[in-house]
Amino acid sequence: MKKGLHVFGLLCALLVAIPGAKAVAAPGPAKKDIGVILLVPGRLGDKSFFDAANQGMVLVKEQLGVKTKVVEIGTDSTKWEPSLLDAIEGPWDIIISGNTITELMNATAVKYPNKRFINFDTSIEATPKNVYSMFYSTNDVGFLAGAAAALVTTSKMSLANPEKTIGFLGGMDIPGINDFLVGYIEGARYVDKSVKVFVSYAGSFTDPAKGKELALVQYNQGVDISYNVAGGTGLGLIDAAKEKNRYAIGVDSDQAALFSDTDPVKAQHILTSTVKRIDEAILRAVKMHIAGNLPYGTHEVLGVKAGAVGLAKNSYYLAIPADIRAKLDKIEAGISSGTIKVDSAFDMTSEQVKALRDSVKP
Repeated sequence: MKKGLHVFGLLCALLVAIPGAKAVAAPGPAKKDIGVILLVPGRLGDKSFFDAANQGMVLVKEQLGVKTKVVEIGTDSTKWEPSLLDAIEGPWDIIISGNTITELMNATAVKYPNKRFINFDTSIEATPKNVYSMFYSTNDVGFLAGAAAALVTTSKMSLANPEKTIGFLGGMDIPGINDFLVGYIEGARYVDKSVKVFVSYAGSFTDPAKGKELALVQYNQGVDISYNVAGGTGLGLIDAAKEKNRYAIGVDSDQAALFSDTDPVKAQHILTSTVKRIDEAILRAVKMHIAGNLPYGTHEVLGVKAGAVGLAKNSYYLAIPADIRAKLDKIEAGISSGTIKVDSAFDMTSEQVKALRDSVKP
């Protein structure tokens, strides 16, 4: 299991978790006449993480017929607690949020034991009795991205160059991002041990201009395909891929599909995306709540085997040479069966992550 490395977050979560307590299903209604609210700790429009969560709420409303509401509570953490309390006091049976708000949500949830919370993304395992939390095998999906990038950079595809150098753009140098990176490096090495990885961190998830600037440096230094794991910042990498006529790999949602109508040329440069099926995960959790069997008090990691993460296999992906796709299918099957083991940044020290990163530095 993955373990978050944020000490404060763990302490906070442990204070509200009861050691040895068994998971309990919600005593919530078996009918569909319930209210579900999503609190987005940021802004919609990132064409990535938060938009995927929002799409989950669309599915909940359309398929389950329940009352829904989505509130963008922004990036100012001082405003998160008032927003949480407003939701708790409102007509909502389930309050959904996650990621950067996890510590506050866990601490708040324990004060309101009759409310039910769903965390759609956290690496913190300790979970209050009235919270169900999910995480995704980001190292596994990063491995697929790294394998894809290595296969492309060593191929004769039209935009690939002779240099075996691929790129990675992270929002921040933190375990949650480095988990993708560890998998990415290992996936690239699995294909070709001589592949180098140009790694950049933007220091922000909301600065596409910075993302483009860093990506342009990568492409100018010989990178022919780069992977963005940077939220809204990563949109700048996609802009750079179009400008420099290179390849990109998207993250969290099918980013090529998001641009296919508004900017088809840009979409063509996104060969695939590593998809966290956050929308389906949210839908699944609400369905289980309605059925009365959502295991509150537990933390679940959803991976390739469960179909919770994978590569976006859209029309752009299908344009990749068949031999490359066949190799990726075989690698995906290996991860699913457990014959391919992928390391995780959550089980590594920062020094170990740095050593791995330095070992593939161009």
